[in-house]
Amino acid sequence: MSGNSGKLVERVGIVLIFLMALIQAVYAIFSYLDPQAFALVRGTELFASGDSDWVRIYASRTLFVALITGYLLVIKEYKILVWASLFGTVMPVTDAFLAHQAGAESIVVYKHVATAVYLLITFAVLRLVVKGKQNS
Repeated sequence: MSGNSGKLVERVGIVLIFLMALIQAVYAIFSYLDPQAFALVRGTELFASGDSDWVRIYASRTLFVALITGYLLVIKEYKILVWASLFGTVMPVTDAFLAHQAGAESIVVYKHVATAVYLLITFAVLRLVVKGKQNS
């Protein structure tokens, strides 16, 4: 990859990872503040008030993902972010399956599938970034 196209691909990768970390942080805050509403957005429903504890547990783990992803971006650990993007597809695929099993609207299931596609695109872009840095 030439210098200019390599820089452009790196910028695209940075934006994709930044948005990923930002969305995870927003999800963490939203799920902590309003577990019931968050569960509905994700395609499931809380049937008892005690179930909200599980959503808040989700919030803490999601915040961890946001923070570690953001940190890895700041220190430009693209090699790790490549694999985090690929392995991260486990979550939206599982979410899509669970939302489908819970009878969620199709749009909710499709949103999870779109997230998996987003992660695969991020994986591909970051692989190009890593390969470009290895070749320079």
